[in-house]
Amino acid sequence: MNQQSNVTQQHKYGYAVLLVIIGAVFLSTTGIMLRNIEQADGWQILFYRGVAFSITLFLILLSHYRWETVSAFRAIGLRGLWAGLVLGLGSCCYVYALLLTTVANAMFIIGTAPVATAFVAWVVLGERTSTTGIISMLISLCGIGLMFIDGLIADRWLGNVMALCVVATFVNYLLIVRHSRDTDMLPATCFAGVVMAVVGFAGAGDLSIQTHDLILSVVMGCVQITVGLMCYTIAARYILASEVALFALTESILAPIWVWIGVGETPSGLTLAGSAIVLLSVSGYCVMEIIRKRRAMNLAVIDC
Repeated sequence: MNQQSNVTQQHKYGYAVLLVIIGAVFLSTTGIMLRNIEQADGWQILFYRGVAFSITLFLILLSHYRWETVSAFRAIGLRGLWAGLVLGLGSCCYVYALLLTTVANAMFIIGTAPVATAFVAWVVLGERTSTTGIISMLISLCGIGLMFIDGLIADRWLGNVMALCVVATFVNYLLIVRHSRDTDMLPATCFAGVVMAVVGFAGAGDLSIQTHDLILSVVMGCVQITVGLMCYTIAARYILASEVALFALTESILAPIWVWIGVGETPSGLTLAGSAIVLLSVSGYCVMEIIRKRRAMNLAVIDC
């Protein structure tokens, strides 16, 4: 019986890891798609991306909850609305981060989110953070510092600031979700798309764009974000959050590669150095957290 249970857990683990990697691959194509936009500005992209994302996710929720869909949206409450608001604003910052700086700069700054979440949870919520987490955060800050220096030299500092705003909003979103584990937060995620669309509508002087740009914006909303976020959400049921974060770094690694191959966007030496520091520190932190939590889980099983 135990052997069958172990086999089942191994299958679920492999399934979840595969889902995270698939989600990361889908999300990693955002940069190359944005680089292939011909005329549309960021506001127009946000509007159509947000509308497409919300409609797609709403239809998925409708097919799942059917007559209980309205109840599912009500269940998220004010906390869910706030979660959707910060996630939507973070998604706006995400698009502009990729538009205003190199994809490598933006993605590796955003990749510090797992360590930043642990740090904020320690400071704000008093949750215990390991020495490894604190060291990783300090090392990551050194890497971000190098990328900011590169941004100042190349006059791309605003994109780096937008990337930091993505980290701040994403950390806020994760902390809210952590306190709402018994509630399905996909409706809140759906609301995030509405926020994107509203921000895009408010900022855009004109919503008329050429067909090529419209198709790319809709694909980013219907396919890219929807598949990516759903894969992450499902995977989180079967593996540790630190494991999701570790395998999700696939997005940060692949995104600069796609734009390098596709449009010849080559990171500078400072960006490469900063990216390497961030990647190693965050990866090290995630691996150590996985080892620590697995040991704690094994001890809990032995005690039982």
